[in-house]
Amino acid sequence: MSLGDEIATPEGKSRYVKRLFATIADRYDFITRFLSYGQDRRWKRRLVDLAAPRRGAQALDLAAGTGDIAWEVEKRGAHVVALDITFRMMELARRKSGGRRVHLLVGDMGSLPFPDGSFDLVTTGYGLRNVPDLVRTIDELFRVLRPGGQVLSLDFNRPGNPLVRVAYLGYLTVVGSALGLLLHGDADTYRYIPESLRRYPGGVEVARMLASRGFTRVAHIPVLGGLMSIHRAHKGE
Repeated sequence: MSLGDEIATPEGKSRYVKRLFATIADRYDFITRFLSYGQDRRWKRRLVDLAAPRRGAQALDLAAGTGDIAWEVEKRGAHVVALDITFRMMELARRKSGGRRVHLLVGDMGSLPFPDGSFDLVTTGYGLRNVPDLVRTIDELFRVLRPGGQVLSLDFNRPGNPLVRVAYLGYLTVVGSALGLLLHGDADTYRYIPESLRRYPGGVEVARMLASRGFTRVAHIPVLGGLMSIHRAHKGE
């Protein structure tokens, strides 16, 4: 079965993503730095700057990976829960914690184990593109936010310009194939990124979806000339 066929259904994508991130967890930080041209941490700091978490706020970081955004939010004085679907990611995050008090939890961002209105802030880095059901996940983000809360997301974008999109996806495919073979002996390992983007609605459409599910003051902020995106949205008072 081809990679495209494996992730063509929500059930198939869910299985593939769980398997993929368990495989790449120990290489995750290297890959995010490499594919972002070394800008990944700067973009995450920008996201947290936009969030401007107040001291004592209740914050949730989803698809937390090894904890970069969670640690940055905690540094600003918020109380943070970091959730990721991969147990190994949470192990690696704990090693990087440096004594910072973040609650680490293994779980599914499409079915969050929290009561309604639990958080003032929800963040995610490279999360929305990987979920099997984007509408369901957006609804979960809305549900766990308190009135007046906000969500911020950083992710790869699917460029609207067809020529730019073809070039970008081609670049990610070639580089991803080479990295997959070099690091894991499997070219498909990082070809998932461009393949997932082919099925991703793109930054403008994700902003529209956020608004259609009840969020207000929705902003789509292009990063790296539109090859990446930050989304910011609020839950009304």
